[in-house]
Amino acid sequence: MTSTDLKVGCQTFTWEMLGEEFHGGPDDLLAAIADAGYAGIEITDTMIGHYAGKPGEFARSLDDRGLQLVSFAMGSRSGFTETDEVETDLEAVKRWLDFASRFPGALVSMGSATVMSDGPREDKFRVAAEVYNRAARLGQEAGVEVAVHPSSHHDTLLYDRGDYDALFALLDPGVGWVPDTGHILRGHRDMLDTLTTHRDRIRYLHLKDVDAGGTWAMLGQGVCDTPAVIEIVRAAPRFNGWLVLEEESHEAAADPAAAVETNRETMRRYGA
Repeated sequence: MTSTDLKVGCQTFTWEMLGEEFHGGPDDLLAAIADAGYAGIEITDTMIGHYAGKPGEFARSLDDRGLQLVSFAMGSRSGFTETDEVETDLEAVKRWLDFASRFPGALVSMGSATVMSDGPREDKFRVAAEVYNRAARLGQEAGVEVAVHPSSHHDTLLYDRGDYDALFALLDPGVGWVPDTGHILRGHRDMLDTLTTHRDRIRYLHLKDVDAGGTWAMLGQGVCDTPAVIEIVRAAPRFNGWLVLEEESHEAAADPAAAVETNRETMRRYGA
C-alpha cells in the first residue's frame, strides 16, 4: 500500500469511558470526530444511542459529516465466555450484523473474552472460540466480516501473549483480529512479534499508547513504536487500510474532543 491508502478513523470509547459524566449523544460524537478531520468512525453498541435499529438514518448522518462507518463494536455482559449465554450473544451478533450490512465494507468488532465466573480458563477459551467462530459464520451469511478485539481491562481472558496464542489456535481462519497497540503493550512487550506472528488475521488497527508503566498516554507520548506498527499492518494480507485511533488517557477524560483532535494531528506527522 501507498500512504494514500491509509485511512484514519476514531473510536467512540473515548467518550464512553466517561460514563454518566457524558451527557451528549451520537450526533455530538459525529460532529467532534468530523470536525477533527477523521474519515471514519468505529461506534459501539453503547454509544449508538437513538440510531440503534435505524441504519438508514445513521447512514445519512454519516454522509452529512463526510464520515464512513469502519466498524460496529459490540460487547456482552457474558464476556462471551458463559455457556448459558451463547445463544443470546449470537442473537445480538445477528442484530448488529444486520445493522452493519447496510454500510459497505463495515465490520463487526466483538469485544474481548472476559472472565465473568469461576471455572477453568480452558473452558472459557473454548466457549469464547465457539462464539467468535459461529459469529464469523453468521457474518459470512450477512456479507459482513467479524473480528475480535482483545483488551487488557479487568478480568480479560486475553491479556498476555500466551492468551492470544491460545485463543487464535481455536479460531477459524475467517475470524479477523483488531489488534490494539495499547492493550498489547499493557499485557506483553513483544508487540511487534505478536503482530507479525498473527498478521494474517489483522483486518484493521486500533492505535493507542501507554507509558513504560502501562498507563494510558496520548498517542506519540508513550512507548508505542507507531511507525513500526504501521509498517507491519500495511503488509498484512487482509488489512483494509483503516487506522482507528482510540484514546483513554487522562487528557481524553478531561476533554475528549480536544484529545481526539490532537491525535489526528499526531497521525498527520506520521504521514496518515
